[in-house]
Amino acid sequence: MLKITGEIEVSPDKSISHRALMISAISEGTSRIKNFLNADDCISTMNCLKNLGIDITNKKDEVIVRGKGLKLQEPKKVLDAGNSGTTVRLLSGILAGQEFITKITGDESLSRRPMKRIVEPLERMGANINTNNGCLPIEIKGGNLKPINYESKISSAQLKSCVLLAGLYADNITGFTEPEKSRDHTERMLKNFGAEVFVNWNTVSVRGKAKLRATDVFVPGDISSAAFFIVAAAIVKNSKLKIKNVGINSTRVGIVDVLRRMGSHLSIENKKEVGNEPMGDIIIESSDLISTEIKKEEIPFLIDEIPVIAVAATQSNGITKITGAKELRVKETDRLSAISTELKKMGADITELEDGLIIKGPTKLKGATVNSYKDHRIAMSLAIASLVAEGNTEIIDKECVNISFPEFWNILGKITK
Repeated sequence: MLKITGEIEVSPDKSISHRALMISAISEGTSRIKNFLNADDCISTMNCLKNLGIDITNKKDEVIVRGKGLKLQEPKKVLDAGNSGTTVRLLSGILAGQEFITKITGDESLSRRPMKRIVEPLERMGANINTNNGCLPIEIKGGNLKPINYESKISSAQLKSCVLLAGLYADNITGFTEPEKSRDHTERMLKNFGAEVFVNWNTVSVRGKAKLRATDVFVPGDISSAAFFIVAAAIVKNSKLKIKNVGINSTRVGIVDVLRRMGSHLSIENKKEVGNEPMGDIIIESSDLISTEIKKEEIPFLIDEIPVIAVAATQSNGITKITGAKELRVKETDRLSAISTELKKMGADITELEDGLIIKGPTKLKGATVNSYKDHRIAMSLAIASLVAEGNTEIIDKECVNISFPEFWNILGKITK
């Protein structure tokens, strides 16, 4: 009988890998990034920075970034962000402080995602920005930024990071307030590189004109990648799995809180802190899960994990309700629609809401041909669903996992006994 067992490490954290590249690039001196995520999205950030004059060496065991300080070099061509929304939104904050014009484009999927949210605060700071009806391509003429105190209507780590990075180029202090606190990797890393950062729960401020100093970074395992294997071990009978060196930042462990609430046997051992980021080993055993309710205030802490939580909910006793997750409709695909549509093909009792999902369980899933919509998190969620489905499941465009987790299929094969 199929079970999930073993001891693994997952791919390095994508969010931290992006930020390590960008903040190293605008620091003075040479930074070394250990355990960097060599996936498509992060390579897009690396290539954009190289086109902005940054010398980057990508070795097998580390990435070496020779920073130039806050002023970058005017690129000779349009920057290509590929499929990476993080690349566009964070880099735009840095480019708003440069005294030249930069144009950023991306692939077909990224070109449909909203960029208007970063335009408003950057224009208030003094940047001149043109978009294609709020989408890519985006053209930025920066320089001479002024500080602002921005109150966002949405909780978004990408938007927050964009404003904070732009704030480095303004005189005095720039502040960002959001309805609920979002993941805080940017403010943690800026502090580590020498910036003056002030945090008051959901308000973060940065003092401009700081000289960032080169710092070595170790990237922990990505809990958003670990989430797929955590759910696999939770729902496949007779399973026990240990995932080592996972980032357990308090703004990212929503998946842990939710699964514990659902009755999972989950513990964290060997807790430590490296470079201002906490990490530890996650041990998860299979159990009989119960339903739960996930509301808007939790969503920023588990925004990437909702599709795989939906899979867990199909195997839980009772009705799981997720609300306040409208942001999922503007990810690589409409993730609420995608996960609902594809799990229904497998026999799930799932209802799509405007801002969430209602899932009734437990349900015996059946194998089917399902569509990833070229969205890495949908592909991996469906792979986990297939573990508890009767019969074969075929996932169309499953290679899209390379965007964030190139080793996913290999690791899944190793722990599936």
